[in-house]
Amino acid sequence: MNKLTIAALLAFSFVQSACSQVKVTQTLNLDFEQHRNGFPSQWTAFGDKEYKVYVDSLHKKSGRFSAVIENTGSKKEYRALSMTLPANYEGKSIRLSGFIKTENVTEGYAGLWIRIDPQIGFDNMSNRGVTGTADWAPFEITLPLKPKETEKIVVGGLLVGKGKMWLDDLKITIDGMELGDPKIKTFQKEIFAAQADKAFDDGSKITFPALNQDLIHNLELLGKVWGLMKYHHPEIAKGKYNWDYELFRFLPQYLAVKDKNQRDIALINWIKKYGPSSVCQTCKPTPINAVLKPDLLWINNADLSDNLQRQLTEVYNNRNQGKNYYIALQPGVANPNFTNERPYIEMTYPDAGFRLLSLYRYWNMIHYFFPYRHLTDQKWDTVLGEYIPKFINAQDKLAYELTAAQVIGEVNDTHANLWGGREKTNALRGTKFAAFKAEFVENQLVVVDYFNPEFSGLAKVKIGDVITHVNGKTITSLVDSLKPYYPASNSAARLRDMSIDLLRSPSNTISLNYLSGGQKRQVNVPTYERKNLRMYHWYKVDTSQKCYKLLPGNIGYITLANIKQEDIAEIKKAFKETKGIIIDIRNYPSTFVPFSLGSYFVTEPTSFVKFTSGNPDNPGEFVFREGPKITSDNNKYKGKLVVLVNENSQSQAEYTAMAFHSIKNSTIVGSTTAGADGNVSSIVLPGGLSTMISGIGVYYPDGKETQRVGIVPEIVVKPTIKGIKNGKDEVLERAIKVINQ
Repeated sequence: MNKLTIAALLAFSFVQSACSQVKVTQTLNLDFEQHRNGFPSQWTAFGDKEYKVYVDSLHKKSGRFSAVIENTGSKKEYRALSMTLPANYEGKSIRLSGFIKTENVTEGYAGLWIRIDPQIGFDNMSNRGVTGTADWAPFEITLPLKPKETEKIVVGGLLVGKGKMWLDDLKITIDGMELGDPKIKTFQKEIFAAQADKAFDDGSKITFPALNQDLIHNLELLGKVWGLMKYHHPEIAKGKYNWDYELFRFLPQYLAVKDKNQRDIALINWIKKYGPSSVCQTCKPTPINAVLKPDLLWINNADLSDNLQRQLTEVYNNRNQGKNYYIALQPGVANPNFTNERPYIEMTYPDAGFRLLSLYRYWNMIHYFFPYRHLTDQKWDTVLGEYIPKFINAQDKLAYELTAAQVIGEVNDTHANLWGGREKTNALRGTKFAAFKAEFVENQLVVVDYFNPEFSGLAKVKIGDVITHVNGKTITSLVDSLKPYYPASNSAARLRDMSIDLLRSPSNTISLNYLSGGQKRQVNVPTYERKNLRMYHWYKVDTSQKCYKLLPGNIGYITLANIKQEDIAEIKKAFKETKGIIIDIRNYPSTFVPFSLGSYFVTEPTSFVKFTSGNPDNPGEFVFREGPKITSDNNKYKGKLVVLVNENSQSQAEYTAMAFHSIKNSTIVGSTTAGADGNVSSIVLPGGLSTMISGIGVYYPDGKETQRVGIVPEIVVKPTIKGIKNGKDEVLERAIKVINQ
């Protein structure tokens, strides 16, 4: 990330917010004329390292050089060139334009891309990329600017799939003015006093005594007080205090208390340190019809003194209103954006104080801003106390990672997982995989496909064989032991994710016991690095084929796995006279289609969803807000509509299924979906850990839940072992029967 240079921080509470006109001091290498050892200067590359990135003096649009991304291997991955812009800009929009040339681009595309962080804007031409062989042609991307929320702007070019692309003569404009124009103003973000506090950058300096129930109870109370202050106290909301480090300043005194009276006095004095709050004139009571209300029952716990209860109640009653240094809602969507949270990446294994901070941070984020906290298996209020000893006593980085994965699993959200910072966990699981894919079918782990059929002779197992043991352990025992480390909304999603890792190892072979043709067999299966396999994750996508086709019996079939917006007009025209249409969402839609495709099936505005979102002015409150409606394109389709779903249908796929489910004469066929809907919010924790949550609540118009429940089909059809052996798609076959009835 490109950081602003700060001349001085003049006062503890000083905040600088200004727009100024500055000269561009850096000449950006947008024409690729500068290079070092054949690699374009000022650029970085990420993605699959088997792809080559270099400059080319033979094929260029102008000047001496162009940039090249080339896939010389057999895998379909991606590689991107990336440049972070040197500033954040005032204006309404940013445009990246440039010239692209391609050669034999298949199973993907070539394109430009822009990303505005954090989660403000993104476009990578995924629905309009360049394919095949094409001469130099101009392309452009435009995104709206939101300088107040922007942390950085990243631009570049990318190649997905196979082939070769050239990139040249890039240009960046702000509201039509080319970067470097003195009329362009850079935006300088607010600089808060909290950012100047570096006292504990090298460690918390906290030593915990031996834990007992009284100390754990006191630390649980502190975590709740710390979180209440963080999200409610106006002075903390202004960014005057580094709230992580204020915890470390207070902990030594708190750990020294001898009894409840000393504990409560210490907490009261700590609260008073940050000043009395003015009487809040604009604080509104929680609506009676709120879906979720702030859970502050712990304040009235008989274990707390009356004075402490009054202090805490006063903080809540006179809580911050408006902008908050630590929390905001994403514009338009209203999922939480946990701002100004340091990941402390430099601490590969955080000390005990930072590990406790990790738990405090996560627990309070969920407590105040997770829209589904009422749906967790374990009452969320009890989770904090249970995990305090687990986090403090985590003896190494692996133990810390696994403990974090466990507490993340307590939210029962398939969007939640330990997505980043799990190096030790990955090393334990290994980087090698069997050459085939297995899934849970009829409650058994069944071989369903080979990533590389040419390896089937060595593996010996056949499609349809049932794996009973891995390295001597039964599948049932493995699932039971691994369950706490695989966060999921429901069992179907958890087993989906587990099935991949059950055939993963750090070793060169995996020992399997399996059933084949009714016979018990054993084999040592070779494993391979991912780069040597044509591996796919949940489902296979054939990007060389169109997303739609006509099935026998005049039935239209659409898969959303590789649909593009430009396909939709062709689909409506091609399928107008069909008997029925099957939309396959046993995948993640490659583009957003609820309205552009849904409009084909309705005659009047049709509701299908409503949302809940949090309220930083009253943390813990969630209320309903109306969702959008599908409007007609005046070209009503007259046939039947059948939608296919399963455990691979998650998030946007579930939202899309909800939209199509609202259409009259539609039927959902398949099995329960992953049960995780709602725009995701990112969370970072000390040690560079990262996770996510579903950030808004997604409900049917009548208020019926979707989270954890998923989209439940009217007609439940699941694959069978017999069907897999015979190469059948039993869900699709049933959909065809529905249309023909």
